[in-house]
Amino acid sequence: MLVVKVPKKKADLEKKKILSLGLFNTNGRIGSDLSFVYFPVLKKYKTKCVFVEKMVKKRVVIKGPTTLREGLKKVLTVSEMKLVKTAYDQIGAVAILDIPEELVKKETKIASVLLDVNPKVETVLKKVGIHSGKFRLQKLKVIAGKKTKVASYKENGIILKMHLENVYFSPRSSTERKRVCSLVKKGEDVLVMFSGCSPYCCSIGKNTLASSVVSVEINPVAHKYAQENVHLNKLVNVSLHCGDVRKIVPCLRKKFDRVIMPLPKDAEKFLDVALSVVKKKGVVHLYSFGYVKDITVIRKGIKDACKVVGAFCRILKTVKCGQYSPKKYRFCTDFKVI
Repeated sequence: MLVVKVPKKKADLEKKKILSLGLFNTNGRIGSDLSFVYFPVLKKYKTKCVFVEKMVKKRVVIKGPTTLREGLKKVLTVSEMKLVKTAYDQIGAVAILDIPEELVKKETKIASVLLDVNPKVETVLKKVGIHSGKFRLQKLKVIAGKKTKVASYKENGIILKMHLENVYFSPRSSTERKRVCSLVKKGEDVLVMFSGCSPYCCSIGKNTLASSVVSVEINPVAHKYAQENVHLNKLVNVSLHCGDVRKIVPCLRKKFDRVIMPLPKDAEKFLDVALSVVKKKGVVHLYSFGYVKDITVIRKGIKDACKVVGAFCRILKTVKCGQYSPKKYRFCTDFKVI
């Protein structure tokens, strides 16, 4: 089959070009090796890449349901379909479902359907209760597939490993982490408070020219996985500290160009800690939960906290970066100390 051999760094652009020309051969699968991606094409076209004849696997046409909702129509009644929640979080090969109490007896069937329709899922967990406790953790139960609660997850060019029950992590914040990462400038010293298994630290350490990235996390299990993640991503500019930010941060004896506070519940209570170590003209990213009408209150709270320590700030923006409940959102307020 005719394929175009594309260097991995140029794969996304070349794929868009092939699709725009209508030359993608749907009878073949995309292949890859360490350095190149191979796109099956109908004929040659103008490009700097090389065309070769290569054996590629034929595209498999999937028969039957391809979504969880479609698959569940075969095992649930009409009234049960009104109750079921078909949205789920997928972290690597692990999916996390929210099973309504009325459908607990059907949870194994629901999970089995998910395994059938999503071949990338190997384990299905269900939520038990809500996030709670000092570390904002959530109980999870294996209801189908491999019996594990450990997942390996990829985002923004990094690999993250974590125990989903013992470490707080949300894949829904991936876009927000990418946004903040894109703001980091060359030579910056960055502090990440409440850093978890270090998704922010690894992303910034891997994808920016930051001079240093310092992590502080109180959960010892999350800290252990953060150490593993720094090793997995071969990072040399990230340092990790386990403990309470109120005790650890003052001992760092360092000022930072950027402070990230990804703890949407009660992070504002630690603004004094952040303000004590952020440089003049430095930027702070404060996360909080609230309704749209609360944005003014959130911003006023930041300005008041600055005044208490004799500082002033300029609010850069407040962005929605996730939904917590109906009409209640996760916000990030970026502000500069002036």
